[in-house]
Amino acid sequence: MARINRMDPATSATDLTAQFDDLADKVDRLALRHAELKRTNALLQERIRQLEAERDSLRIRLTEARTRVDHLLARLDPPDALATPDHPA
Repeated sequence: MARINRMDPATSATDLTAQFDDLADKVDRLALRHAELKRTNALLQERIRQLEAERDSLRIRLTEARTRVDHLLARLDPPDALATPDHPA
């Protein structure tokens, strides 16, 4: 895009109109791109919320599974009690 020289009286109204039309088209494209990026950002933010909720759920399930395993291990006889002369540990 050519720069407008304010001191140049040779710049015609047609040239100015063409430059303004070009600028208006660029502004319109920029506005559309901005709207697209806002929509994409909103979708990405929602996906982040979903993934964080899934992560939190998996962490809770992992903690519960660890607790169950710990309880099962605690119920087992200690290895020393299993050791007998016939069956060394």
